[in-house]
Amino acid sequence: MTRPLLNRRLAEFGTTIFAEMSALAARTGSINLGQGFPDTDGPEEIREAAVRALRDGRGNQYPPGPGIPELRQAVADHQREWYGLTYDPDAEVLVTAGATEAIAAALLALVEPGDEVIALEPYYDSYAACVAMAGGTRVPVTLRPHEGAYVLDLDELRAAVTDRTRLILLNTPHNPTGTVLTRGELTAVAELAIERDLLVVTDEVYEHLVFDDAEHVPLASLPGMRERTVTIGSAGKTFSFTGWKVGWITASPELVSAVRSAKQFLTYVSAGPFQYAVAEALRLPASYFDTLRAELSAKRDLLSEGLAQAGFEVYRPAGTYFVTTDIRPLGAEDGFAFCRSLPERAGVVAIPNAVFYDHREAGAPFVRFAFCKKTEVLEEAVSRLKQLA
Repeated sequence: MTRPLLNRRLAEFGTTIFAEMSALAARTGSINLGQGFPDTDGPEEIREAAVRALRDGRGNQYPPGPGIPELRQAVADHQREWYGLTYDPDAEVLVTAGATEAIAAALLALVEPGDEVIALEPYYDSYAACVAMAGGTRVPVTLRPHEGAYVLDLDELRAAVTDRTRLILLNTPHNPTGTVLTRGELTAVAELAIERDLLVVTDEVYEHLVFDDAEHVPLASLPGMRERTVTIGSAGKTFSFTGWKVGWITASPELVSAVRSAKQFLTYVSAGPFQYAVAEALRLPASYFDTLRAELSAKRDLLSEGLAQAGFEVYRPAGTYFVTTDIRPLGAEDGFAFCRSLPERAGVVAIPNAVFYDHREAGAPFVRFAFCKKTEVLEEAVSRLKQLA
């Protein structure tokens, strides 16, 4: 055939960097600190809840399209208990095949061809692909390093809004930078959305992975935002069962109905037995979430200190389970070349942040490492990386 097989909207998207780097890790026997998945399972009682559901025949056939009632109720209860947000589990909660499908369904449902979508760059790679599939135009607003952290320029965000802007796509806590947007920053975003009559899709999958004095504030909890915000959550990051792919959205009935219209023609339904287990997971006591944060905070410190000793400039994250570093103190400037050579040089795999940017040059010298691994794995990685110093 003379015509390209891949449609033009997706022509810029090839094999993901995660697939490339994971294959490189396997080929070289390197420690994979690239892709963000834990190397241990989550709570045993939650895994057993999935086994119990399988054996009891719950979810082995198609679950209800919006998700099983038990999980929708658990999601609604979680939002109320943690954030004071009240949602009707029947009309305002939708279960999805992980957060990635929730993002895709929301953008496919809410974006018309030609609409502009503002996203904070660097951004999770599926954002760009989903905006493209919806026929939208992505407009990046860049988070920039400042005094050891990445910050949002609110004036730049305001200037990015035009008459063609349909929605803002937010991610907080933010992957890959580890930034947690403050209440003040989110209030400014909310005021802008109301003033310009914008929708907001907010990816909050790292909501429980915040450290030190950082606070996760759901955008929907701010005045005037509940009716214009689609909030995305997920079990994978919080409960360390990323392979289950159980996510959800909470929003007004009108927004949920719109997103469901797209979602039903994607996976239709998924993860039947796992939905029952996640419903139980969301009801775990607060001590579980406290312990999770404490353990990840210690791992963050271990990896951050090791990277600094190896010669990287380290941006200490306030949330997520990723550390962004600057490789220029090591005499390098090209993150792609650095990450492709790192397995041979040190036996460790990382991800070049430039893949998360439209403005590739802005992300060129930055590299991301994941710390959601066993302590002994991180210690070995730190030991290997020290030879770079």
